[in-house]
Amino acid sequence: MTLLLIALGAAVGAPLRYLADRAVQARHDTTFPWGTLSVNVAGSALLGFLVALPAGDQVMALAATGFCGALTTYSTFGYETVRLLEEGARFHAVANAVTSVVAGLGAAFCGAMLAQALL
Repeated sequence: MTLLLIALGAAVGAPLRYLADRAVQARHDTTFPWGTLSVNVAGSALLGFLVALPAGDQVMALAATGFCGALTTYSTFGYETVRLLEEGARFHAVANAVTSVVAGLGAAFCGAMLAQALL
């Protein structure tokens, strides 16, 4: 049952990631990966929120592992950062790495604080 819940969450999270990434990136005429940054920060905030809730294992499998796991993408973040380096866009590569880590951690913290405030 847990595996099915993870798969269901991922079935929603992965296409949403793709659509959100493309929608955000289409609005920016730059090599900086705004779409990936956006979905990763949003997913980190949601995951921080979910982890701070007194949710059961099934909710965590569906929403945290499945949905958030498919919504966020470390592999694309890594690929895009390396691609920026290979293209000689060092500033964008460093900015992407630093911003992604700091914003992701900050978003997770804010999500957790919001959940605690609502409890």
